[in-house]
Amino acid sequence: MKPGRISGVRGMNDLLPADAAVWERVEDIVRSWARSYGYQPIRTPVVEPTPLFARGLGEVTDIVEKEMYTFVDQLNGESLTLRPEATAGVVRAVLQHNLLYDGPKRLWYMGPMFRHERPQRGRYRQFHQIGAEALGFAGPDVDAELIVMCQRLWDDLGLEGIRLELNSIGDSAERKRHRGDLIAYFEAHQGALDEDAERRLYANPLRILDSKNPRMQTLIEDAPKLLDYLDGGSRDHFEGVQALLREAGVAFRINHRLVRGMDYYNRTVFEWVTDRLGAQGTVCGGGRYDPLIEMLGGKPAPACGFAIGLERLIDLVREAAPASDEQRCDVYVVHAGEGAAGQAFRVAEALRGVGLDVVLHAGGGGFKAQFRRADASGAELAVVIGEDEAHTGVAGVKWLRSTAGRDSAGRQQQVPMAGLAEFVVNAIVALGEDDGGD
Repeated sequence: MKPGRISGVRGMNDLLPADAAVWERVEDIVRSWARSYGYQPIRTPVVEPTPLFARGLGEVTDIVEKEMYTFVDQLNGESLTLRPEATAGVVRAVLQHNLLYDGPKRLWYMGPMFRHERPQRGRYRQFHQIGAEALGFAGPDVDAELIVMCQRLWDDLGLEGIRLELNSIGDSAERKRHRGDLIAYFEAHQGALDEDAERRLYANPLRILDSKNPRMQTLIEDAPKLLDYLDGGSRDHFEGVQALLREAGVAFRINHRLVRGMDYYNRTVFEWVTDRLGAQGTVCGGGRYDPLIEMLGGKPAPACGFAIGLERLIDLVREAAPASDEQRCDVYVVHAGEGAAGQAFRVAEALRGVGLDVVLHAGGGGFKAQFRRADASGAELAVVIGEDEAHTGVAGVKWLRSTAGRDSAGRQQQVPMAGLAEFVVNAIVALGEDDGGD
């Protein structure tokens, strides 16, 4: 019996060549952007000990309760989890390798995360995040820097319509006072609470403010606001963040309902949101998480960071720049006849050696079929090697497409092998100049 075809796991998507070019373009911009702010790359494992997330994220969170992919290592019985987010792992690595011994660190990461939830646009079971973490910095200047970094990235990617929402959730003593009043408020309206709100009422009442249930919105809007409970230090910090954002010309809106589902956040929290992604409108979320380093066993140290959903960012990039991102090569090497294959291999390697992207035809076929492949490759030029060229030490160079400056498609020129690489490089440069340097 013929076995059935095996498909991928729902919500864990393949990235095919037709889509990979735009991802690579965004990733290249991200690397340059992070470097321009002095952030260094860090890569942590996708599998971490389960207690790292239970301790760091909080036991009463949707992530820990419902969404983590957790399994038992059959070799040693250890409970392991595919990372649902990266901050806890970054802090674990910083502590394990004592990275703060010589002062604060600016770090950034990019990679896959995993959450078991219902797949929909912009929300997948395997998804990717870009994030930055500034560890060891206590002042509002780093909070503002991270927010301004995001605005810079939107500008670098040519994105518009992404808005900043800002709030402060204060420190633990302030949240404790607010928590008591919040519980009392919701207890007085317990009949209006939905099932999730009732479950969270005593375990994590702040999360009720993040509810999307339409029938609870008026109740939530009238709830006690955390900003009214801030003491001098937290209030000064938040005002400092706002002042620096105004200096940088970054517009924002105070959102009293903006909270965080993870227990390690304090003081500044922020989100960048858009109306262009349907229900999944949050592009980036972040804030300050001073308690986390101590929660994970380190000496107390301040920290702040953010995470950007890469799939959502890619959707916005595609919408802003729908032009094809199909990968193209510079040169396609066409060859046929006795002695031509070996010469073609040497020519292709020589052209790659001077920095050109080269596709060498494979699979046989006549010149007519090969030129169809060459044209479909997007190459600017074809290098042609037949029996005559192989024996005489020359190659044909054929222009495959017209440029803005001249109608050069179809023109062909014989070039000695000794000067072929230099000739092709100069021809590619000239074509770029004809097209305006793009």
